[in-house]
Amino acid sequence: MMEKFNGTSQDYFILLGFSNWPHLEIALFVIILIFYLMTLTGNTFIIILSYLDSHLHTPMYFFLSNLSFLDLCYTTSSIPQLLVNLWGPEKTISYAGCMVQLYFVLALGATECILLVVMSYDRYVAVCKPLHYTVLMHPRLCHLLAVASWACGFTNSAVHSLFTFWVPLCGNRQVDHFFCEVPALLHISCFDTHANELTLMVTSSIFVLVPLILIFTSYGAIARAVLRMQSTTGLQKVFGTCGAHLTVVSLFFIPVMCIYLQPSTENSQDRGKFIALFYTVVTPSLNPLIYTLRNKDVRGAVKRLMGRTWDSQNN
Repeated sequence: MMEKFNGTSQDYFILLGFSNWPHLEIALFVIILIFYLMTLTGNTFIIILSYLDSHLHTPMYFFLSNLSFLDLCYTTSSIPQLLVNLWGPEKTISYAGCMVQLYFVLALGATECILLVVMSYDRYVAVCKPLHYTVLMHPRLCHLLAVASWACGFTNSAVHSLFTFWVPLCGNRQVDHFFCEVPALLHISCFDTHANELTLMVTSSIFVLVPLILIFTSYGAIARAVLRMQSTTGLQKVFGTCGAHLTVVSLFFIPVMCIYLQPSTENSQDRGKFIALFYTVVTPSLNPLIYTLRNKDVRGAVKRLMGRTWDSQNN
């Protein structure tokens, strides 16, 4: 096995990020910081509210809390390092830090793919089998589905991280991305990486295309059930919850497919950075807004929480 670096002191990577556009770095720092703070605030709000309000102790909000926690971890795995690199002249990350970042970015991304499928199944049962909903989506099954989502994501990441870890880099340290990801690290290898790229393509297809097929299947059944509905109130509720989930699915899967399911070219590298920036920064910050802005359950929970706070202060 060849040494990964030409010296033991070269135990770091240089994340080139947006170095080609130095005049944009300060503006990007401000924009990304705003979106990151929105992500922290919005997703933490959903988790706390779902925990405190008993009316939100339902499978839908259990999975939504999981998604919010996942988004918090996902953005935190890469955005703080990006902000440090945008602000200062140093754009380095330690080798160990890069491997840890690679593992968690992959793990959390794959977990989100599966979790979105689980959430679509929850909506399918709620709309198509409402009388059996509480029986089918009992707490034990919900916890098992959530654990299975996280376990599959982290197992998939372990395989890719291990394969990438053993790829010889022969002293190459400049990663043409703003975080450590598999395609960017394979690109700087001095050995043939076709087997790694094929493995990445196959597993990406499994974790992206299969979940999309399952999600579309669930919503196909939901659409048929909606067309048979007579109640206007029921239709509005279905469109409110299912529309929000479909929007989140679109915002996550479309950019991911653009990154992982197309052949990499020199021209696509810069475009890929901005696409990756969208699904790592923008999408996690929008998810809380999408799920809460037109959600009567959340608005009611906020009113109840504020009412209890007001009463406790007066007493």
